[in-house]
Amino acid sequence: MITVHEATAPAEALKRLSDEGVSIWLDDLSRKRLRSGNLAELVATRNIVGVTTNPSIFQAAIGSGEGYEEQLAELAVRGVTVDEAVRMLTTADVRTAADILDSVYRTSNGVDGRVSIEVDPRLAHDTTATIAEAKQLAWLVDRPNVMIKIPATKAGLPAITEVIGLGISVNVTLIFSLERYREVMDAYLAGLEKALANGLDLSTIHSVASFFVSRVDTEIDKRLTAIGTDEALSLKGKAALANARLAYEAYEDVFTSERWGALAGAKANRQRPLWASTGVKDPAYKDTLYVDDLVAPGTVNTMPEATLNAAADHGDITGDTVTGGYPQARADLAAVEALGISYDEVVTRLEHEGVAKFEAAWEDLLNTVAKSLASKAADAREGADAE
Repeated sequence: MITVHEATAPAEALKRLSDEGVSIWLDDLSRKRLRSGNLAELVATRNIVGVTTNPSIFQAAIGSGEGYEEQLAELAVRGVTVDEAVRMLTTADVRTAADILDSVYRTSNGVDGRVSIEVDPRLAHDTTATIAEAKQLAWLVDRPNVMIKIPATKAGLPAITEVIGLGISVNVTLIFSLERYREVMDAYLAGLEKALANGLDLSTIHSVASFFVSRVDTEIDKRLTAIGTDEALSLKGKAALANARLAYEAYEDVFTSERWGALAGAKANRQRPLWASTGVKDPAYKDTLYVDDLVAPGTVNTMPEATLNAAADHGDITGDTVTGGYPQARADLAAVEALGISYDEVVTRLEHEGVAKFEAAWEDLLNTVAKSLASKAADAREGADAE
């Protein structure tokens, strides 16, 4: 974690990125970050205007134990279930972060200042349970700037529509394919139409669509390396950017449509594309690749801390690097397909793996909290016996 002193260093690249219409959100949260004043400092000095979380982030934060001991002890003596304890711990952090970002939320008219929290990943293929969980999380956090993360699985799509229809803002996560992304946007518009029919104020409903980037390169690059020809190797590091740029093209198409025009007339907000998984996995690539080369107005880039620091230090922001690249993007993906690498198979695999990774992280978190609750309950009993 960067220190307060380091955070005050000049970060002109981040300012240029913001000026180009890219909202910078931090892809991390922990109680240590909250209590140290680090998040507030990043908001003040690093152009951070939002926070995203996921099961892996909470597993790392709560698994460290730092800052959670007192609340865990209180939960233990209350005898709460492990699932309830995890929800109390995570929603407490999200609530505090939402309060820190409240001024950003208000000055941006609700566009930014957002903090996202994900539904239990074990519910990713259960529409009804996802809807119930989203409603519960919104109630528990109880802040207008919370966003509920719902995965873009087949079961998640109708849940997105229903939750948006209730007036709850949504961050749609784990989007890898262009086809699924269009389905996500359709689900969002359907939700807005439902909200409008329910008499809700559409101007208060916001959404982002988290389009994952680096994992696409990781999977396709592996296959290109296995092919090993000069042609294959020349395509490494191109698929993820091509995929994201074509996603932005789809966004422009949907949000200039006649259907959208009717909703815009009712003061609805566009569902902004959010570039997720922007940490570079291959050390051969520049560490700001998925920042510098995905600059477009009306987008969000959620960065892990290492990527934020790299972008602040040596990001190369030269204006819009997306909208002029659609023909090349199509050519790059077509070249990958021509080598026998199936785009559909890759993105389907990545979706399944993404859900599985979050489920595994959630199970690890549950196990960690269960052990801590048992230990602290035993300590409480020993203390009572000593009296």
